[in-house]
Amino acid sequence: MYYLSVFLSYTPGMGDFDRYARLTADLDAPFAVIDLAAFRRNADDLVRRAAGTPIRIASKSVRCRALITAALERPGFHGVMSYALPEALWLARNGVDDILLGYPTTHRGALRSLADDPAAAARITLMVDSPEHLAFIKSVTAGDARIQVCLDVDASLRVLGQHLGVRRSPLRTPEEVAGLAREVVADDAFELVGVMFYEAQIAGLPDASPAVRWVKRRSAAELADRRGAVVDALKQFAPLRLVNSGGTGSLEISSADPVVTEVTAGSGLYGPTLFDRYDVFQPLPAVAFALDVVRRPAPRIATLFGGGYVASGPAKKSRLPLPTWPAGLKLLGTEGAGEVQTPVVGRSAERLHLGDRIWMRYAKAGEMLERFDVMYAIDGDELTGLATYRGEGKNFG
Repeated sequence: MYYLSVFLSYTPGMGDFDRYARLTADLDAPFAVIDLAAFRRNADDLVRRAAGTPIRIASKSVRCRALITAALERPGFHGVMSYALPEALWLARNGVDDILLGYPTTHRGALRSLADDPAAAARITLMVDSPEHLAFIKSVTAGDARIQVCLDVDASLRVLGQHLGVRRSPLRTPEEVAGLAREVVADDAFELVGVMFYEAQIAGLPDASPAVRWVKRRSAAELADRRGAVVDALKQFAPLRLVNSGGTGSLEISSADPVVTEVTAGSGLYGPTLFDRYDVFQPLPAVAFALDVVRRPAPRIATLFGGGYVASGPAKKSRLPLPTWPAGLKLLGTEGAGEVQTPVVGRSAERLHLGDRIWMRYAKAGEMLERFDVMYAIDGDELTGLATYRGEGKNFG
């Protein structure tokens, strides 16, 4: 029950379920809500942790234009890290000025649109990590706009032959990065503007054991040295406008490095369950979704409609949604969270009736909103519907 005890200790923020139930009584479940008091407090805490380093918003962890805009209007935030080029073009054409595409793209239509739109090209920076990316971009574009690019550098830790971190870029050493930089600056179709390091083994791992804490310390020290050497090598080719690093789980570490000009965060605005067990910060749980009881197959079991919103990543229990209110419920181990029905079991189930509402938390952040057209924002006693990406008819994969 660790997650539940953490959840119930947060005030103000997600947890005032009597108020949520009253404000949403006329809504039919499933639906999602965000507590704006918790969202704002989380934003302020991200800024505090970044200690003056600007925060770029990871749009994949938000997926709601109104909330991206709300975060960008707060001091300490600047720019968006997009996850798809069609999304970046859409955001640019809706007023977002500084967009870094966090991942390489082979979207032919979007690349052609970018090359044919100088205004969008001035606002969007593509991510590359190989000469093949450069060649592909040139093979499908014929526009006049110069394409801004950022180099993605592997930030994983390698110890005793083990790769600790995500599998991203093949670039790792200053020499390898400089080799690609040389090709970029030699081609008038491109402009080298930055470099990115994402240390998933620090940012994305809860502090669950002494071994994890050791990996984080070792990785932070190794990366600080290598990141500085990479940046020094790149400055021989172009003045870098951005050196991006970090995620919600590593803002303090990344922002402490003087070569880092910006950090990225998104999940920390929503406070999903995967961020419940970090030593140095605890975001308020700001987002939840509601399901209704639709059957009672046994005295201590209640079945909910929907709920199979399983987060991406390794197929583990930590990726399942968490029954949060009423207290004393958990998923049925043999079924988990289902496509159409989700059984919950526990002492509270005995008191549930058809139509009663159960509140759940999601394991990750914005990914959940691919299920909802609207997220209902709660601000005090006011309820406002905010369109999600899906609600605006957008699906970027």
